This record gives sequence, C-alpha cells and structure tokens, in this order.
Amino acid sequence: MKKILIVDDEPNIVMTLEYTFKKNNFEVFIARDGLEALEILKTQLPDVIILDVMMPSVDGFETLEQIKKTEKLNHCKVIFLSAKNKESDIEKGLSLGADVYLTKPFSIKKVVEQVNQLVAN
Repeated sequence: MKKILIVDDEPNIVMTLEYTFKKNNFEVFIARDGLEALEILKTQLPDVIILDVMMPSVDGFETLEQIKKTEKLNHCKVIFLSAKNKESDIEKGLSLGADVYLTKPFSIKKVVEQVNQLVAN
C-alpha cells in the first residue's frame, strides 16, 4: 500500500485529501504544520508528501529543506499545494526540490493524477 503524508493547517483541505486518498487505497498520515510533519517522518516513510507553504511554526519551504537533508527521505516525492501562486514562490518551491507545485484553489482530480504519476515512476 502506498503511503501519503498530507501537511496542511486548513481542516477542510485535509479532510478532502484524506478521504480521497483513502478511497484510492493509500495509507494516509496527517500533519497540521511542518514540525508535526517532521515528527511523523521520523517513523514513517511516505511515498508522497503533499505540503502547504503557509503554515504556523515551520512553513512548507523550511519543512522541505529539512526533508531534503534527511537521506532516508530522498525517495519521497513532494507536491506543494499552496495559495502562494507567484512565479517566484513556484520557482522557490521547485528549486528546493519539490517534484510538483500546484496552486489553490485546486482540482482534486488533478492532485490525484499528479500523485499517481509520481508513485508510478
């Protein structure tokens, strides 16, 4: 079973993504901010991490930098899902090592397609 970690502080987004990915046979882990995500990643190795940028305590950019410094997480695919849609934000996210950068509001179908594409590779 593929594993996915959803990191977002917006409950409605978390619920929608969690429901959708469970329905698509993923084991789903939830974190409300970057610190919680990094704690989960000490014990879990998800195939995909969906990461918001603007979160309390540790933002998505900083969280990704920490993930990329951790060798056992190198295989994890990362999708930024953020309301920050300026070209500079997207470039920053991709340059930090994200595989995909999607902007909010988002199409759940598109998110699922992107995740499936990443886990197929």
